[in-house]
Amino acid sequence: MIKIKPFKAIRPPKQYVEEIASRPYDVLNSAEAKAEAGEKSLLHITKPEINFNPIANEYSDEVYEKGKECFRRWIENGWLIRDNEEKYYIYAQTMNGRTQYGLTACTSAEDYESGKIKKHELTRKDKENDRIRHVDIQNANIEPVFLSYPDVPEMNRLVASVTASQEAEYDFISGDGFRHQLWIVDNPAQIAQITKIFENVSALYIADGHHRTAAAAAVAKARRLANPNHRGDEEYNRFMAVIFPESHLNIIDYNRVVKDLNGLSVEQFLDKLEENFVVEKKDSSIPYKPACLHNFSMYLSGSWYSLTAKVGAYNDSDPVGGLDVTVLSNLVLDKILDIKDLRTSKRIDFVGGIRGLEALSQRVDSGEMIVAFALYPVNMRQLINIADAGEIMPPKTTWFEPKLRSGLTIHALDDE
Repeated sequence: MIKIKPFKAIRPPKQYVEEIASRPYDVLNSAEAKAEAGEKSLLHITKPEINFNPIANEYSDEVYEKGKECFRRWIENGWLIRDNEEKYYIYAQTMNGRTQYGLTACTSAEDYESGKIKKHELTRKDKENDRIRHVDIQNANIEPVFLSYPDVPEMNRLVASVTASQEAEYDFISGDGFRHQLWIVDNPAQIAQITKIFENVSALYIADGHHRTAAAAAVAKARRLANPNHRGDEEYNRFMAVIFPESHLNIIDYNRVVKDLNGLSVEQFLDKLEENFVVEKKDSSIPYKPACLHNFSMYLSGSWYSLTAKVGAYNDSDPVGGLDVTVLSNLVLDKILDIKDLRTSKRIDFVGGIRGLEALSQRVDSGEMIVAFALYPVNMRQLINIADAGEIMPPKTTWFEPKLRSGLTIHALDDE
């Protein structure tokens, strides 16, 4: 049984929403955020190092305090206002003509601790501690976690009914061309129905936001232990998420670029690849896109190649071993290029598929990298199977697009 709850969102008045809404903190570096942030942008709160000139160390005490100061000022200026009643919110995103509908709600830190909210990635302690400080100092979940659940027809029908029968509170197109809409669910019967529906959902799955989830749960635990009058129904026991049905979500490729061939010549590298792959040179004027599972594209020395893993070189009975990220890591990155740890190696970088295959060839043609690999994307069913098995995906496996827009709703950790 999954516990969700409506909440009193802190959110922008309609006239400010486009100015305040921003991309998530972790898809922009500090310089990009500073260049992108207008006067009212939420980036002043989520990446407060941009408020200093020059940009400050994002982990310094003064930066965390500046984020808190900006959050308070946005409320004082009326750029963010707290709803006076608990509500659910339906959030829709449209990319390339395809719309996905999610429920913005408060989820339970206890469900995360007990494993009902399931993860598929490991977290880095430094990034987790950074988010803990942000949540604790600002006393709020400023940005939502991105969760999924197996489709429930009743919930799909309810969402369709709400979005068809009432006007969206927010409706705008962000700078990247994606449409964002938000509907308010304040009907008591519908609120009760939604809460009841999720009581029959067995698990939620983290799609994006592992560090934010871990941080929210850590803050909840610390406050629980520090409160001698803890009841269990305090707001700090919950964290904000947008929860999408499995069928609505689209995972795109998450690709790799490598700086060197581990001392091998191009010919020697190609020979070693042929031990486990069928290697085919393609038309170099057209980027080659992987056609199916266990087929990869490679860009090397100005040419595109198709690499198809040979039968027997991978284990499809293993939910993690059968992933293409694992196949590439085991047979190429580790075995040939001697890259053992994707989290720490300085010889490899990762490129989200949203940037296109041309981004891979550009990194190689510039001389920055020597070889690039594009992968066939993971699907939601693979992610769920791995999470259900208690397994962990390799780093940089999934790239969800569109990203949630931050600033449409904020969850305060107090009961005011």
